[in-house]
Amino acid sequence: MPAAAPLVKLVAAGSVIALVLTSCRSYSGPPPEPAAAVRRATTTTTAPTTTTTTPAPTTTVATTVPAPGTTATTAPPPGLGRGASGPEVLALEQKLAALRYDVGPVDGNFDATTGHAVMAFQKVTGMARTSRATDDVIAALATAQLPGPMFAEGGPDRVEIDLPKQVLALWQGGQLVRTLSVSTGNNKRYCVDGACAKAVTPGGSFKVLRKINGLRVSRLGKLYNPLYFNGGIAIHGSPSVPGAPASHGCVRIPMSASKWFFDTVPVGTPVYVLGGSRAPVPFDEPVPGEDPAATTTVPTTAAPVTTTTAPPAIVPPVTDTTTTVPTTVPVTTAPTTTPGLLP
Repeated sequence: MPAAAPLVKLVAAGSVIALVLTSCRSYSGPPPEPAAAVRRATTTTTAPTTTTTTPAPTTTVATTVPAPGTTATTAPPPGLGRGASGPEVLALEQKLAALRYDVGPVDGNFDATTGHAVMAFQKVTGMARTSRATDDVIAALATAQLPGPMFAEGGPDRVEIDLPKQVLALWQGGQLVRTLSVSTGNNKRYCVDGACAKAVTPGGSFKVLRKINGLRVSRLGKLYNPLYFNGGIAIHGSPSVPGAPASHGCVRIPMSASKWFFDTVPVGTPVYVLGGSRAPVPFDEPVPGEDPAATTTVPTTAAPVTTTTAPPAIVPPVTDTTTTVPTTVPVTTAPTTTPGLLP
């Protein structure tokens, strides 16, 4: 028995060695993790990269959204505009008035009239039509001179209208009296009461043939202190005088200048419209059919009726002795029935 014991031990030891060797052949490291686990690990490692790109929108929002309890503010537009006042505005108005632009009272207050004057200057000089006195406007005013004539051969007393620039100039005695911002026909088709036409302010040579003091209501709208120079086309005041053509054919001028213009420009004054399809020509002789001296100003309260006597007409005998039929048939003309065009 003692001799068998070492043999048993040897067999047991060999079994252990065989077991250990078998285990080494089959082991090749820890088992691989499932694909899902790998994806989770990958996502986890790239998450910080995604996080670094998200702060950008947060930064943008912070610049546009005010903090709680605060109010967002908008930077004012550059330059001087309506509502401004003080020495700078006063200097602006003085310079514009010296150049014959209509600023109204020179009082250092930038109102609608001052804005129209700035707009007129911008139109004449070819600048952006903003009605604001920006730095470039102030710089241009510093060296500006009186605007020259648009149609010098038109005589000492005349109204000049420049369609491309959208300005009107009044000359009297060969001197520039006033330059105004205007808005003329927008060249678009329009229809009123079933009748259609194109909104055009024709170019050419005309004369002021009649005037109506105050408000004139036409089929196309309201005209203030109109001066008719081409059929139903008039120069008149309007609450809306933008920088571009916008009317049905009339020449809109600012309301602040309409009464002054009506009182200053007499009937018979030549009106030269430049930039249209027809170029103006000077009035060397009176235009046939026009008699400015016979044209009168029409008041707002009562429209005068001009009566002329026609040749005697042959009238059949009248049997009713209570009615007398005149042998002369009067022909009447009502000046206010001519349709005006809206600003």
